[in-house]
Amino acid sequence: MTRSKKIFTAAAIFFFAFLIWLIIDISRKTTFPGSGKKGKEVKIEKKTVDGDTLKSNSTPKSAVHQP
Repeated sequence: MTRSKKIFTAAAIFFFAFLIWLIIDISRKTTFPGSGKKGKEVKIEKKTVDGDTLKSNSTPKSAVHQP
């Protein structure tokens, strides 16, 4: 190999090693857009309800159509 080919090969190896290091570094600092919290959205916690929620009729009698 000539001297210029050795220099080019060394530079290419250094360049690709730097790119691999850069890709790994950036990927550790970022997350997938679909995962985690989205801005200021707040998770709504599910509340368990005991008993029948429709036990009492909340519709006023005037709103119910009777034939």
